[in-house]
Amino acid sequence: MILVDTNVFVDVIHLDPIWLDWSLRELSKAKTQTIATNFVVYAELHTHDTAGPHIDAFFEKLGVQILDVSRPAAQQAAHAFRAYRQRGGTKTGVLPDFFIGAHAQAEGYQLLTRDAGRYQTYFPTIKLICP
Repeated sequence: MILVDTNVFVDVIHLDPIWLDWSLRELSKAKTQTIATNFVVYAELHTHDTAGPHIDAFFEKLGVQILDVSRPAAQQAAHAFRAYRQRGGTKTGVLPDFFIGAHAQAEGYQLLTRDAGRYQTYFPTIKLICP
């Protein structure tokens, strides 16, 4: 299973001039497996004014499953976020990334993202699909 990060969907929804081709290509390749995301990504996408009302149809068209985050994944997210803060991490709006990374790691999913840095640091066992 391939879990897809918010930024990949945003590239497609907003026709990002830099990342659209890469994101579409990787989503197309991912269709050989099950493509999924979670309710954290779902909620993040609803913060984009032009995306919110169309997310369900968008996911249905792509064949994306929306998964719950398990209790073990939530615990891993908290542990990793605590480590981030203890190492001097100051950004407060990154907790969703920790839920996404922990979800992929806890369930053994690959993660399709173009923001590999934090995932590599705090979730080193995830197999990332990234530029």
